[in-house]
Amino acid sequence: MFKVTCNRAMLVCGASLLALCIGAPAALAQGPTDDGDRVVIVGVTIEETLPQELEKYGSDLEVVTSEEIRNQVYVDAQQALQMKVPGLFVATRGGPFSYMDISLQGSRTQDMLLLVDGVRINNRLYSTTMSDTLPASMIERIEVLKGGQGLYYGTQSAAGVINFVTRGYTDDFNGLVNLSADTNDGRHIDGYVRGQAGPGNYVLFASHDKGDGFETYDAFAPSTTDRNRSYDVLNYGGKYRFELGDRIAIDARYQHTDAAVDNTNPRLIAYSVNERDEDIASIGVDIKAADWAQVLVKGYWHDWDSTYTTIRNQLASGGAGPGIAGQVTTDLNTFWGFEDKGINALAKLTPSGPFEYLLGYDFQQYSGKDDVLLIAEREEDVHAVYGQIRSTDDFIKNGSFAIGARHSEGTGSSLTVWNASARYDFTPWLFAQGNVGTSFLLPTAEQLYAIDPFSTLGNPNLEAEKAENLNIGFGGDIDAGPALSWQATYFTRDIDNRIQFEDCGDGTDPATDCTTLYPRLDPSFFNEGFYRNLPGTVEVRGFELSGAADFRNGFTAVASYTDSESSIEGGAQLPRLPRTLAKVGGSYDAGQWGADLSALWVGELQSTRLAGGVGVVDYGDYMVVDLAAHVFIDADQKHKLTARLENALDEEYRTSVGRSAPSAGFDTSPAFVFGFRGVPQTLRVSYSYAF
Repeated sequence: MFKVTCNRAMLVCGASLLALCIGAPAALAQGPTDDGDRVVIVGVTIEETLPQELEKYGSDLEVVTSEEIRNQVYVDAQQALQMKVPGLFVATRGGPFSYMDISLQGSRTQDMLLLVDGVRINNRLYSTTMSDTLPASMIERIEVLKGGQGLYYGTQSAAGVINFVTRGYTDDFNGLVNLSADTNDGRHIDGYVRGQAGPGNYVLFASHDKGDGFETYDAFAPSTTDRNRSYDVLNYGGKYRFELGDRIAIDARYQHTDAAVDNTNPRLIAYSVNERDEDIASIGVDIKAADWAQVLVKGYWHDWDSTYTTIRNQLASGGAGPGIAGQVTTDLNTFWGFEDKGINALAKLTPSGPFEYLLGYDFQQYSGKDDVLLIAEREEDVHAVYGQIRSTDDFIKNGSFAIGARHSEGTGSSLTVWNASARYDFTPWLFAQGNVGTSFLLPTAEQLYAIDPFSTLGNPNLEAEKAENLNIGFGGDIDAGPALSWQATYFTRDIDNRIQFEDCGDGTDPATDCTTLYPRLDPSFFNEGFYRNLPGTVEVRGFELSGAADFRNGFTAVASYTDSESSIEGGAQLPRLPRTLAKVGGSYDAGQWGADLSALWVGELQSTRLAGGVGVVDYGDYMVVDLAAHVFIDADQKHKLTARLENALDEEYRTSVGRSAPSAGFDTSPAFVFGFRGVPQTLRVSYSYAF
């Protein structure tokens, strides 16, 4: 490992490297363009091709490749999503490896399902995503399916699915080693190797990211002395696939993450860290039962554990200051975590004729426990069966359609969803597609089983949220000198039975009276409230425009614009969701060198209603521009230098807003409003060797 000790020197060296990437390569001989990222995938299952097949039948699919990730030196998966995917809003809470708000075509964060190689990684303890310790280096590609996908993927896919696909198999032995550093005292090392061993193919990968970070907030109380959000993330994994004869293949995958990420706060913090221990494992058996029948049976396991330690500063004079009088450990290795495991079975039947069929079964078992916010350890089982009928070319030329349904049975939940989709190519420059159906979101462990009578009570009688969605799009490809593509999409989403926290009532309404709902608890315990299914529909209406151009001379460009109104039955825009979002990207590839530009513009946002008479705070309306360049320093394109200037214009912006109130006995300084800072101008440089 290595450490950056001088940010000014890094800026000077990085600026020189950017100039070298753009100016010097003209003198180098043109060589092959394979730097180890372009591969031919071996052993593709029906699960791995599912996103591409859904695109064929009318779903919108975006793909971010490993070459794009490498050429722009993205540290974690969230940075790649933030800058590259049209219609997807990402706002992190402290830079790399941090929590995030995410919204696809106007969705709430909990409406998105995240997967790693088809294994769900959403946090079933809370309604949040869990990609904050996912490095970008292990990714072969990121697949983003837009629109409701509850038919195949189940709960939390009401707005779409993001699948992080790890490095693919190859027959040829190859690999890559990469080193990088940035001006926030971040350093990184990663590598992978793959090829054949014994009867099958293998992939091994590992990465280590460590950084001191930057000041997380734009305002602090005097009691916080640890103001930079640091991270230390170790990830490693491997997978192996081998065939038993011509009809059976077995694929085993595993990856592990150890991480220590700061849990900063603008008040009281001397030291606060979440230490993570995460395992993702799966084993699948791919069976070709006949020329017209393929079956995949896959078991998976996702275990996410975290221990939470906090040391708080205590101001002198009974919390009035000035000066730090002492420190108190308020949490010491306190546990919170969840486990998600299950079995998936999927069969694809392709008899000759006008139709083909997919049939599936899902079993999911999850449990969670939190000793910080007091969630009882309980276990939930969900069973589901689903099927889809698809047209073939024998039924209709230049078009395709599919229709299917899914029935799920869980604790307290029994529901059926459906989906219909279609695409028709009128000409090479005009197609129409649509995706309509329903999806669902099961309650989380917190919503069901929270047991803190001083704060929040769970409700084991909650019903699942139900979503109706519609995506209609038109687009095409135009070959007129440059190769042009375009698409316009209109989308709607209605979510009923929404689950939300509600304060205890005054006793006049039994539906909101905590003493009626929880008669066995002492009424003096109740302080805040509980979870319930509330009336009112979450309504999303919007459109997305996107286009791309390949000028056939090394230059390519992409642009997108999204406008989405997200509210509860025509009310104000939901908090932390932008109404407008735009992205622009440009690349030049000269073979031996290249350059990239990415620009993100986010419209106005509003916070949740803050206490103390603050109310709703406006923020957002910012533009972030990234510049990157790379150069191969040898004719065989094995040695590569890359530099990225993140937030090149040094835009100061907030990604979220909160309020910090006094704490009796610790810090009684006045309350104040603070913002989570977006990543400041940061230079990252890297060297990689492909073999």
